[in-house]
Amino acid sequence: MKAAYAKLKGIVTAFAVTVSIVGLSPVVADAQEAEEPVAPQARPEVDVEAEVEADDLRGADEAELLRRLAGADAADAIRIDRELQALWRKSGSASMDLLFSRAREALEEADLNGAIDHLTALTDHAPDFAEGWHMRATAYYRAELFGPAVADLERTLALNPNNYRAIFGLGAILETFGDEKRAYQAYLRAEAIHPHFEDVIEALDRLRPGVEGQTL
Repeated sequence: MKAAYAKLKGIVTAFAVTVSIVGLSPVVADAQEAEEPVAPQARPEVDVEAEVEADDLRGADEAELLRRLAGADAADAIRIDRELQALWRKSGSASMDLLFSRAREALEEADLNGAIDHLTALTDHAPDFAEGWHMRATAYYRAELFGPAVADLERTLALNPNNYRAIFGLGAILETFGDEKRAYQAYLRAEAIHPHFEDVIEALDRLRPGVEGQTL
């Protein structure tokens, strides 16, 4: 058991070193899950300004959305994050989108084996679709298969280095295995891309006293 733990920690640490070398800086200078639909009878008053902003976002490309996200306030960040997630979840293939949708449903139902099966088929047929690897990393993580989760996060970030949710996932695994310093660095990278990412803010607040205390 100790040998397996040491081996996995070595894999995670080696990946963290690789990340540090190649860098995951957000490309913002160059350039919460979707809400449930509101029933017609319960529809709130229309916020015209918000709808105009949403229409404006739909015409923005990834680089522009990332640029806006880095400087957005908390309310705008929610809308921009939603647009980025929608953009990143487009595989370009109807059949691959169907596999992705089925995998999401399986995850929501806690059917981890089913989700992994769907996502393995997806990554086999669409290896350049970053979100396929990212979602399978999530499934592996929930199944406590941390080695495969790290490998899929590596693939995700090779394809999409600005995926702040994947960077956060890497930080969570590093923190799980006690590497708080590198976890903190990963969280800082995610925060640089999405300054209002609540999970990242909470993680930084949690680790800051110990990590910054080590540098004194």
